[in-house]
Amino acid sequence: MNAVLKTRIHPDEWAARVQLAACYRIFDLLGWTEMIYNHITVRLPDSVTGGRKHFLINPFGLHYSEVTASNLVKIDTEGNKLDDNPWPVNPAGFTVHSAIHQHIPEAHCVMHTHTTTGLAVACTEGGLAQNNFYSAQLHGMVAYHDFEGITVHAEEAPRLLKAIGDKPAVILRNHGLLTWGRTVPLAFVTLWTLQRACEIQVAQAALGPAIPVPEAVAIKTTSDSFQWDQRFGGGQDVFDALVRRIDRTDTSYRN
Repeated sequence: MNAVLKTRIHPDEWAARVQLAACYRIFDLLGWTEMIYNHITVRLPDSVTGGRKHFLINPFGLHYSEVTASNLVKIDTEGNKLDDNPWPVNPAGFTVHSAIHQHIPEAHCVMHTHTTTGLAVACTEGGLAQNNFYSAQLHGMVAYHDFEGITVHAEEAPRLLKAIGDKPAVILRNHGLLTWGRTVPLAFVTLWTLQRACEIQVAQAALGPAIPVPEAVAIKTTSDSFQWDQRFGGGQDVFDALVRRIDRTDTSYRN
């Protein structure tokens, strides 16, 4: 463990760093990586920032398997680094994540992927199909934002935020998937469900017409899905199980 860094920072920040680094390793385990690209970010709590909006992001140039608690970069919503970390920040990651962290109060964590099946569904005119067990759990939870090119231009942020509204799952058309949540596990389980829905949709499409899920059934399914309910952990149990799996083979993310 990087003992020097740990003694210099607030315990709440260190806990956030360890959890986020673990999440990067989980993404690597699941194959949700895109070379050195894409991002998972966490907004630091007020106990650390005094109410200012600071967040952690992966060092640009490292693979997800190389991310650790100590090498995560701390930045503000203007993209300024707030520590002496030598690694740069990807402007494409900062632009989207900063806008969401800054303007959606419950967006403690933001995740974005370019998985093959997620991107394939994002390229379809109809988007996510309401025809399987997983998409039925996301009724009324999915927003769509039209593709405007590489997300490095700040003027896209208002349109992105308008498209998202209060929906925690986002299909970025022609681009990929994004989720946000008030905790890392909740954002994760939302993305996992959306990703699984896309995988099933792509596999099913090769077999011919699908059986649609009636809207009333989808509404009931989403309402009955305990994984969104904080009383049942809001994804914490799933996330913890995957952290234990990571810990059995490599604990270096904790350094």
